[in-house]
Amino acid sequence: MSGEFLRKTSELAAEGKPFALATVVRVEGSSSARPGSKALIDGQGRLVMGWIGGGCAEGAVRREAIECIARRRPRLITLDMTDEVLGVGMPCGGIMDVYIDPVLPQPELLIVGHGRIAETLGALARMVDFSVTVDDPSADRKSFPDADRILTGDLDLSEAHINARTFVVIATQHKGDHLWLQKAIEAEAAYIALISSRHRAALVLDYVVANGVAPEKLERVWAPAGLDLGAATPEEIALSIVSQMVALRRGGSGEPLKLKAARGSEDEGAAVVTECDAPGAVPR
Repeated sequence: MSGEFLRKTSELAAEGKPFALATVVRVEGSSSARPGSKALIDGQGRLVMGWIGGGCAEGAVRREAIECIARRRPRLITLDMTDEVLGVGMPCGGIMDVYIDPVLPQPELLIVGHGRIAETLGALARMVDFSVTVDDPSADRKSFPDADRILTGDLDLSEAHINARTFVVIATQHKGDHLWLQKAIEAEAAYIALISSRHRAALVLDYVVANGVAPEKLERVWAPAGLDLGAATPEEIALSIVSQMVALRRGGSGEPLKLKAARGSEDEGAAVVTECDAPGAVPR
């Protein structure tokens, strides 16, 4: 891999936008690409840099790259360029395997509030590769040693930036939680959790609706927050919330793996010839 290619990869990663790295891993027969040929493809399927073959292969790889980014999973695809009907569309000759690896921006966790649940959230979230921002007047580095940012003077809620990849957990203990909830909903945060009693949650949700938030948008708010682990301690509550965040990020259902495996065994034998998830691959 050339230095220029590495620099471009680093630039794309620094921009915080998703892209995919496509690598030719096997060629059989005639192909303009060779094993090891690489290309960078952005989230819209545009070829940013590199080469993985001409028109016969490039269009197919670009389409698959968009799908890999959307599914947040790598994929090994086989392009049959020997058959105009059953292959990729043009009889260019040859068969090529291409590994497509999505490179996704690091997810962000915004913790609003302090206390033992919030502290444990920050520690657990860092362990599973979230960047962590804490926004609370009482927050300090001793309580949140793993946080990337600590905001203590955000009185007008302007310092914390929320976007479509921000996971927001509101643990304010009733202090301004309605304002933060409305801000997270309007910013279309990836995940919105409110730590409160059922009674308080109902009051907060009623408030944001009365202040112009469409009722259907409340379906995106998790209150009570987290998965049902039977959690009783602050640490267990934090674990249930982080577990829900990971499930949402990775597309998991939260159901026991034993049940999923048992149900999946009924579908064994359905083989996909032209593509497969790479064995052991972990999406970034």
